[in-house]
Amino acid sequence: MDGTIYLGERPIPGAVEFISELNRRGIDYRFLTNNSSHGRRFYSDRLARMGFDVDPSSILTSTVATAAYIRDRHPGCSVYPVGVPDFVEEIVSAGIPIDEDDPDIVLLAFDRTITYEKINRAYRLLKKGKVFIATHPDDLCPAEDGYDIDIGPFIRMFEQMTGAKATVIGKPNPAMLKMAAKDMGCDITDIVMVGDRLYTDIKMAYDCGIRSVAVLSGETTREDIAGSDIVPTYILDSVSDISRILTDL
Repeated sequence: MDGTIYLGERPIPGAVEFISELNRRGIDYRFLTNNSSHGRRFYSDRLARMGFDVDPSSILTSTVATAAYIRDRHPGCSVYPVGVPDFVEEIVSAGIPIDEDDPDIVLLAFDRTITYEKINRAYRLLKKGKVFIATHPDDLCPAEDGYDIDIGPFIRMFEQMTGAKATVIGKPNPAMLKMAAKDMGCDITDIVMVGDRLYTDIKMAYDCGIRSVAVLSGETTREDIAGSDIVPTYILDSVSDISRILTDL
């Protein structure tokens, strides 16, 4: 969502009208966000403040996807979460037990409350051989005045220092796309992915062989695309330009 339909607390010009047009035409959609610092209700409230008419069920966060992955692949396992309080609360509400002393999994998320104590505890647990899972791979998080450091550098730090290899759940992992398709009751090939990041949004679409729209309202530039092996189907300035190609999609 950040960089595609809004930046911080500001909607990208034309984005509200674009979502309204999808609603009017009855075109189903899901918002896939790698941001793991808040739950669905937070994002739906934020969208509502900006004028978007969106149901919380239309939002799929990397936290939701990660919780589903842990329940499926590591049933009954406990986690040591490195994340903000809202993230921890959502993990608990998903039925995943928390254990700070001897967990089965070190679970890394975007964390504005990161401390040396958290970093060192996670390091020591990973050195003991605990499973390493991260919610998403993003290096930067869009903000109104630029970008903030995201989770990617921390993943690499822990991998380098412990030798552990992180399982990363969020985009570009196809798991999120598969969850969205299942949620909408459609085949993956019926989906068009819209996003502002080549290495997450567009790469996920490219790897899954589906159509994609790269928008230039966030992180990616035309120069980035020209120098990349990841090729979007369409390149547009923003989502406000999608309405004119809807018949092609």
